[in-house]
Amino acid sequence: MILSALATSVGVNLALTVLLAAAYSLLRRRPGYVEVYAPRRPYAPLEPWLPAAWRRSEEDIHAAAGLDGVVFVRIFVFSIRVFAAAAVLGVGVLLPVNFLGNQLKEIDFTDLPNKSIDLFSVSNVQDGSNKLWLHFSAVYIITGITCYLLYHEYKYISSKRLEYFMTSKPLPQHFTVLVRAIPVSSGDSVSDAVEKYFREYHPSTYLSHTVVHQTGKLRLLLNDAENICSKLGNLKYVHRSSGDAPRKFLGLFGRNDLRDKYQKRLEDVEENVRLEQSDAIRRQEIAAAFVSFRTRYGAANAIYIRQSDNPTEWQTEHAPDPHDVYWPFFSTSFMERWIAKFVVFVASLLLILVFLLVVIFVQGLTYLEQIEKWFPFLRNILEMAVVSQLVTGYLPSVILHFVSSYVPSIMKLFSTMQGFVSVSGIERSACNKMLRFTIWTVFFANVLSGSVLGQIQIFYNPIEIPKKLAVVVPAQASFFIAYVVTSWTSITSELTQTAALFFHLWGKCAKCCKRDDSEAPSMPYHSEIPRILLFGLIGLTYFIVAPLILPFVLVYFCFGYFIFRNQLFNVYAPKYDTGGKFWPIVHNATIFSLLVTHAIAIGVFGLKKLPLASSLLLPLPVLTFLFNLFCWNRFLPIFEAYSTESLIKKDREEQSKPEMLEFFSNLVSAYRDPALKPIQRASNSDERTTPLLANI
Repeated sequence: MILSALATSVGVNLALTVLLAAAYSLLRRRPGYVEVYAPRRPYAPLEPWLPAAWRRSEEDIHAAAGLDGVVFVRIFVFSIRVFAAAAVLGVGVLLPVNFLGNQLKEIDFTDLPNKSIDLFSVSNVQDGSNKLWLHFSAVYIITGITCYLLYHEYKYISSKRLEYFMTSKPLPQHFTVLVRAIPVSSGDSVSDAVEKYFREYHPSTYLSHTVVHQTGKLRLLLNDAENICSKLGNLKYVHRSSGDAPRKFLGLFGRNDLRDKYQKRLEDVEENVRLEQSDAIRRQEIAAAFVSFRTRYGAANAIYIRQSDNPTEWQTEHAPDPHDVYWPFFSTSFMERWIAKFVVFVASLLLILVFLLVVIFVQGLTYLEQIEKWFPFLRNILEMAVVSQLVTGYLPSVILHFVSSYVPSIMKLFSTMQGFVSVSGIERSACNKMLRFTIWTVFFANVLSGSVLGQIQIFYNPIEIPKKLAVVVPAQASFFIAYVVTSWTSITSELTQTAALFFHLWGKCAKCCKRDDSEAPSMPYHSEIPRILLFGLIGLTYFIVAPLILPFVLVYFCFGYFIFRNQLFNVYAPKYDTGGKFWPIVHNATIFSLLVTHAIAIGVFGLKKLPLASSLLLPLPVLTFLFNLFCWNRFLPIFEAYSTESLIKKDREEQSKPEMLEFFSNLVSAYRDPALKPIQRASNSDERTTPLLANI
């Protein structure tokens, strides 16, 4: 890519970013768009969003979005700190050294816009030059800064997690365990087996239990009832919006006829729901139960001490928050879960193969000769300078962003099929899947499919990996710079909530549907965290190779910092709080990025005929690995379980409080399946269109 093409891409994306921000600033002030841009705070006083996002403290974020929201914002804080230091080193030191080199060609300042951005890469430094020792020092410096900040953040978030536990009110998930594989004797029920077992082996701490029931059919009926309610609500909305008398089609069917029809269907479905609820409570038990204890320590003992001589029976695990439980999982059998895992594995391979085809196509668009070969009828148009710059510098990254936007929902579906018992567990699994997919298909696939397709054999000889990466990574610098710049528009579109806005406008114009604004959407951590970590990987790996990318990465993180602080307050409402368990994912991904950076640096110095620098870098990945091992042992256990010290201290503080009696009274029914809760019979009034259906 030449500098003029890069400038075109920057100009286009900067203009789109400003346009989207301006559109948001205007639309959010209009009352008709409150449900799109402030579903959490529809009646809050309106103020400029940028200063408001800056002023809010971490305590405000914690109150609005929980500890997960704090961790999410800290990812941006950590990234800004790392890449601010990297930009100072890269742009202030390495970039001038690269640009003033003469490995590629002598610099002609009069024709600078038509020069390749490779002039700003390490490729332009003379082989064997002593100036490369500046790059060598920079690798050690940025590794030290990153590891120091990682340690600081891990320590800080660990302390916040402990503080969150010690200051929290009593929560059902701290006193409850999920028990599965419950053996049942002939003639006994699952409930009898649980009661007998825990009264015998946990007599002083056992409180109560709730058996899980088979409710798959019941949920289908409830979904039907919700769909009918939605149609009734839409008819009511259309009637109020039009303000005219009910009209009939060909004099036969009017809106009142449809409302009566749907109301009758709703009453029939509700009656079937009640019958199915009664049947499920009486007969359809599953060999799983939520068992509650009188103390947190008693619940922890039940989790971490094996309950039976047979490890396949009485299996215990942490219970999620009652609102976080994913109830449909319990309606699947062991065989169904096993088949689902196999299907997910095969589907993941197929998804990767399909995405690799997209990557090959996208990479072809970065070469003008390849486009002319694929589409010869466009040769005359591509000869125009502006068109060729847009196609090669802007279009490939836009296509990759567009296709990638559909992957998170697919990964969440895959995780749902694997049988997690909580929504937070599903999203954490989807986050890990999305991160691996992003690293291997968006980063490595683009790196390895550039000028030399079929470089997968790079991994066949591990000793040659640094040398191979040192060749293929710099070759894709221009593509990833354009990809980062295009991401400015992508992250700014988060402000405008494009999908929600389209749905709102469609319903308003067509008068056929009403947006359900009863509750705000949840923050999609499973898609946003991997995206942030991808840019961290790109920035670190290109730190010494192409430092020109660093300012663009830093701008991306600054945009994200302000935008998501605003969104966490106004748009997204937390549906669960893992207590900061997303941070270990961030830590491990950053360590991986550092190790890839080290491998590339070792290969670069080898290619640049500076073997001593390559040799002196060999201890760096070892030291980074040891640092990671230290953090693993020092901080990770805090995210896996609370200590005996914390549990007993918290139990003693609350044992004499009078409100604990009310808490234990509510705990007995806290884990009752919402599908088994009663629903309100539809009446004959105009308000009958919203029965009290369960939150499923």
